[in-house]
Amino acid sequence: MSSTRIIKANGIELFVREQGEGPLVVLCHGWPELSYSWRHQIPALAAAGYRVVAPDMRGFGRSQAPDHIGAYTIFDAVGDVVGLVGALGERQAVIIGHDWGAPVAWHAALFRPDLFRAVAGLSVPPPFRGRSRPLETLRAGGIENFYWQHFQTPGAAEAELERDVALTMRAMLARGFSDPQSLFVALDKGFLGDVTPDLALPAWLSEADLAEFIAAYRASGFRGGLNWYRNIDRNWELTAPWQDAQIRQPSLFIAGSEDAVVTGIIGAKRVQEMTRVLPDLRRKLIIDGAGHWIQQECAAEVNAALIAFLREVAPAR
Repeated sequence: MSSTRIIKANGIELFVREQGEGPLVVLCHGWPELSYSWRHQIPALAAAGYRVVAPDMRGFGRSQAPDHIGAYTIFDAVGDVVGLVGALGERQAVIIGHDWGAPVAWHAALFRPDLFRAVAGLSVPPPFRGRSRPLETLRAGGIENFYWQHFQTPGAAEAELERDVALTMRAMLARGFSDPQSLFVALDKGFLGDVTPDLALPAWLSEADLAEFIAAYRASGFRGGLNWYRNIDRNWELTAPWQDAQIRQPSLFIAGSEDAVVTGIIGAKRVQEMTRVLPDLRRKLIIDGAGHWIQQECAAEVNAALIAFLREVAPAR
């Protein structure tokens, strides 16, 4: 069984789930998720001989949520996982991230190759730092209603998502971003669009699982996670020294074929060209028919791929 505790790292308190002994594996979740999103991976990787630690990322769940929007840059998030590795008394780790956790994992590997010996990203391809700020690039392309843009005004998205947290979490997790149009916001319908409380849950998500997310977001609200989106252009500015840099550690990519994040306007090209950034990409696994919440939806396949990768790059003692 996994245990939980609070660990101080990088000046904030992080709630973590942990299990197992062996080489350290850090699991970084995305939005709007929690360390609970890794509930199928933590015991499986621990049983395979690894020390597995999954934090609620800053601003999420039971971890601290700084007030200042500028406290949610990619440097802050990577600083948290660097601090976490140190606080755990370890000198190296394999880092794995899903959704927003994937950019954290990719950048952690990019910034600290001495610390992160290998990296896996789920559902979000590695960083391609473009020639202009991402939000400017969208506007220049005539796009005004992409969800990144919708999340920029402090308080607006929070009001929509917090109006009925149970309905929000049911809509977000049950629909899974399978339709590329789900990433675009109809101004008269908001981000959630047309959703009803009787929306059926997929087979991989139980009512008890959903209740975990609902309880957490009722307690924390959505501001912390949304602040990650409010640093997208700032992240572009901060990462200028890594223009065209490669992540040279062994890497793995996993996504679902029905995930709009990897089939849409930004993701599809990045998936095709990821070896430009990942010269030691060991495997690109696209799971047919799967959506965005890949490690929850296809736990057995994801676990098998992760364990095979870990045995290559960090054999358990």
